[in-house]
Formats: sequence, C-alpha cells, structure tokens
Amino acid sequence: MVGRIWRGWTTPANAAPYERLLQSEILPGIDQKQLPGYLGALVLRREVDGEVEFLTILRFDSMEGVRALAGADYERAYVPAKARALLTRFDATSRHYQTVEGPGPGAL
Repeated sequence: MVGRIWRGWTTPANAAPYERLLQSEILPGIDQKQLPGYLGALVLRREVDGEVEFLTILRFDSMEGVRALAGADYERAYVPAKARALLTRFDATSRHYQTVEGPGPGAL
C-alpha cells in the first residue's frame, strides 16, 4: 500500500471553511473518480504557531493508482483554486511512502 502525503496551512479563521471544503468537495470529488486502487483518505489537523496545519494521506494499493490520480508528474500537488484561496501556504509536492503496518487493531 502507498500513502500520498500532503500538507497545507491556514489561519484559525479559515480552518473550519477549509475543512468543510475538504469534506464536501475535494475528497468526494476524488471518490467520484472511482480510481483503480484508491483506498480512501485520512485527514489530520493540528494548531501550531498560530496556524492550523492539515495533513492528508491518500491511500492507494500501488503507485499505479497514484499515477491514475495525478498523472505522469505524480509528485506535483493538486490544490484547487477554492483551496488555494483558504490556505496561507502548502506543499508544492506530495510525498509517497510504502505503508508498513504494525501489530494490533486499527492499522491504517
């Protein structure tokens, strides 16, 4: 399994609107593409140094699934205009990791 990891930061005032955008448009839009090998997403949020950081992990069964989403330049981050309007900064690229699961319930 592959995790596609990306981070974006916003102001505390824009954190709730950005989270709503993720939940109502961005992630459902990825689901609607019915990409082969797409296994879902995990979104993490934290407040740090006066900002709110969002970390997204999109899960795929292989790098072929990542390429089905992102194309040949698969490391380039996709950040829609509505998201850019709410974020103060974001990673220009996504990082990809092979998933290594540990023992016990609740593994990603």
